[in-house]
Amino acid sequence: MTGGMVVPGKAAPRGNFPHIKRAGDFLFISGTSARRPDNTIEGGDIAAQTRAVIENIRDILSAAGASLEDLVDISTFLVDMQDFAAYNAVYSEFFTYEGPARTTVAVRQLPHPDLLIEIKAVAYKPAS
Repeated sequence: MTGGMVVPGKAAPRGNFPHIKRAGDFLFISGTSARRPDNTIEGGDIAAQTRAVIENIRDILSAAGASLEDLVDISTFLVDMQDFAAYNAVYSEFFTYEGPARTTVAVRQLPHPDLLIEIKAVAYKPAS
């Protein structure tokens, strides 16, 4: 994969940008939510949405020949910091202290009123 890619079978981006873009040995994953391919949203709580977002990122990375283990940085956007503990619990199912660096911030809103979380990420996967 070179350049950007929209991954078949994932929710289409809500604008002219790729799900993932390669720049040298780095993969940049655009902000990813809990949207399904039919534009419905997975789960009504932060735990279900966090799991769905990380699984969506896993699938996007897989389409580029990478995995969650290749992530080096994650930026998470939560609509409500009261959700931090539940988000963190699910996050810990996927990552340990050996995982990516992480920043979590609160935002006023996301592009759909039912979205509680969005994550963007960077992976390091040398090009073959």
